[in-house]
Amino acid sequence: MPRPMHVAATLTGSSQAIHAAPPLRPARRKAELLTVAAVAPDTSQDAQPARASAPGGGGLLAALFRKDSGVAPRAPEARAPRAAALRLAAGGTCPAHLADAIPMRSRTAPGGNAFVARLGEESGATRDLLVAAELLSGNLPDSLRRLTPVTLSGADAEGRFRSVTVCVMPDYLAVGSDSDFVRLPMGLPAAAQIADSFGFVLPTTRIVDAVFAQAGLRLAPRPMPPGEQMRTTSYFRQHNATVELQRSSLHIAQSTLIAGQKKDLVLSNALRRVPGRVAIYGWHRGIGQPIQPLSTVHGAMYADYSHGVRLVSRTAFVDGRAVALTDLLADPAYADLLSDEGPILAPERLIASLYR
Repeated sequence: MPRPMHVAATLTGSSQAIHAAPPLRPARRKAELLTVAAVAPDTSQDAQPARASAPGGGGLLAALFRKDSGVAPRAPEARAPRAAALRLAAGGTCPAHLADAIPMRSRTAPGGNAFVARLGEESGATRDLLVAAELLSGNLPDSLRRLTPVTLSGADAEGRFRSVTVCVMPDYLAVGSDSDFVRLPMGLPAAAQIADSFGFVLPTTRIVDAVFAQAGLRLAPRPMPPGEQMRTTSYFRQHNATVELQRSSLHIAQSTLIAGQKKDLVLSNALRRVPGRVAIYGWHRGIGQPIQPLSTVHGAMYADYSHGVRLVSRTAFVDGRAVALTDLLADPAYADLLSDEGPILAPERLIASLYR
């Protein structure tokens, strides 16, 4: 059993919480508050029997760009190298170079809606291949490259105060540009390969909680009617439109850290205990109130409209100094701060095993 640790979610950056309860700060003007609407029973959450993963599972994604796959990314735009920053930038912001492994978006890349129209009703592994090809070629909004700091702090088992700042994408992975994008759920092999290629990891449940607590905008979950249609591309597009209407009606900048709109694919020791499954968590009603507790009921290739992939940089910061997040996750001195499960040993090998 992991040692107990008292964890306090520390606000960072200049973003302000827009949420009615429970407040993290003194109440602001009424116009700035977003009340979480009552949520119907989540019949779309992971209550269905696990589905078998597609044959080959992660191997299918590992072979993504073989000559016979029929899928090849456009050549990304050149990106000038940047000197590595050893500390958090001025004001506690995440260094821009942490996103340097993400290719720049090609001028010929399709917008999100055009890409989804092209997908039609492709599903499962074929859809994941096509979505992964777009993302790995750099066809994602620039706003996702502007990482947001999220700080987790608390006392360890020996009473010593510890603090770690992680740098997260402000929203879930989406295909397209800042002005035309669609958030697209995907199976675990595709998500893991994209994270690995970009130099990122999936969040833990505790990081998901901290993201929600420190988000500049917390949206009320919007469940849709359950059924087989939950896994269709048209449902993905419809839910994305609902989320965008929520965000745009509040005139919130796209680079603002946003949470509450999706469940997260998470990094967990459970992925070793039950290989071939996906670990899902989140879709918060409020702080400490996820609709979806940690679940591994579904096969690794499963994805429905309620899922999202938020990536976390492999570079974290302790007292402003850059350290490998994967080392912290495996270190008993810091793991209880970052994970509800204690240490996650060799997380980089765990991520690679999900798609190779």
